[in-house]
Amino acid sequence: MKNNILRAVSDETRLLMLGHLSKCELCACMLPKMLKKSQPAVSQHLSVLKSAGLVSFRRDGAKRLYSLTAKGRRVLSDISKW
Repeated sequence: MKNNILRAVSDETRLLMLGHLSKCELCACMLPKMLKKSQPAVSQHLSVLKSAGLVSFRRDGAKRLYSLTAKGRRVLSDISKW
């Protein structure tokens, strides 16, 4: 499990995603523009973060709204202390 978390936070794009998600819940459709990445790349990054238990999502119609989990907040807080 710790390997999944380390793998998830070892990528700069995923760290940026966590930073954006720490401020507010975001629609997956907004992330490609914010990160200057393609939608498929963003989807893959979100999948890694979700598998590690750092983010969760809820559906709102056709949209997927992502937010940090409690574990994601703890990990991001711990990383900021490094």
